[in-house]
Amino acid sequence: MIPYGRQDITEADTAAVEAVLRSDFLTQGPAVPRFEQAVAAKVGAAHGVAVNSATSALHLACRALDLGPGDWLWTSPNTFVASANCTRYCGAQVDFVDIDPRTYNLSVDALAAKLEQADKTGTLPKLLIPVHFAGQPCDMPAIAALAQRYGFKIIEDASHAIGARCDGEPVGNGRYSDISVFSFHPVKIITTGEGGLATTNNPELAERMSRLRSHGITRDPAQMQGEPAGPWDYQQIELGYNDRITDIQAALGLSQLQRLDDYIARRQALAERYDQRLAELPVRTPYQDPKHRSALHLYPIQVADGTTRANSFQALREAGIGVNVHYIPVHTQPDYQRLGFAKGDYPVAEAYYERAISLPLHPNLTEAQQHLICQCLGDALATEQPVKSTTQDRGLTSTQGLSTERL
Repeated sequence: MIPYGRQDITEADTAAVEAVLRSDFLTQGPAVPRFEQAVAAKVGAAHGVAVNSATSALHLACRALDLGPGDWLWTSPNTFVASANCTRYCGAQVDFVDIDPRTYNLSVDALAAKLEQADKTGTLPKLLIPVHFAGQPCDMPAIAALAQRYGFKIIEDASHAIGARCDGEPVGNGRYSDISVFSFHPVKIITTGEGGLATTNNPELAERMSRLRSHGITRDPAQMQGEPAGPWDYQQIELGYNDRITDIQAALGLSQLQRLDDYIARRQALAERYDQRLAELPVRTPYQDPKHRSALHLYPIQVADGTTRANSFQALREAGIGVNVHYIPVHTQPDYQRLGFAKGDYPVAEAYYERAISLPLHPNLTEAQQHLICQCLGDALATEQPVKSTTQDRGLTSTQGLSTERL
């Protein structure tokens, strides 16, 4: 099976982990702050807070920004459920903004219209989580301008986007947001096994997320109530969690981080090869915004319709090609439909999902494997009867068959 994503582990990674295993610290030792500082420096942020998953990082970011009952958070429906679930962990209410048909990211036009209406009804969001889907940066300057106008805070879900650049600057540097969140799951750009990290330029937010990840406990006398009983003293000053990452994971992340630029370059080269080899097939390849640099965590294509997607997906899986689909729109999940959401609420995201297939993309993908993937995809599509596209009716930009058009 050719997986859609896969970690790349080298001897240097193994040696870094082994060094920690032979040291005095396995968890919350010196490797964790070194990893935090290294990632923050790489993306140009002042602070980094490493935790056990990007889901935890999103949750802690929401908590640090005081999201709670009575508040609203908006995000994209084209994302993993964690981008929305973090709202509910805080007792707040979640809503969605439909996506742009070219980038598959949150639509700035849809956001502006929704904010204008929410301003009239007194239901403006406290927080917005734009998601850099597949590693493609959102239009953060435009989103930040709307945040300034309407007074909401921003958490960038950059789980797919470490190494990406927005208008020439690293995603995660905090220019357009309060907090950015990265994921280090094994299928992501770099890995810690499981893990996540939040970057911010605000020292108070960094301090609070650090405290929340460890039960809300502090040993800092300046934060304690009254005088410490002794050097052993600690106080829980708010309800926190056990969201800590280990030195073992941090050491792996530090080693992987040294190859981040090489990984991004490799993904760019693989994507260019896909672009060339898929040019004659009736698919849409991912749009690359010339103002940005995508980290290319995913390579999602679109085919003619849902039937074509299902048949092609099955044919590729049977050929040993581990294609996937990213993502089932969050608002269509049963748990979210119980909250009142329904199919049809966000038609552009739904239209994208119905035709999306993520092709394998990872640093160790070979040219021969790419050739096989493209050949099998072409064979699968050749068995399909031509179907006239209805993309205009579904919120997309064309009324023609997909042919070789690029979004």
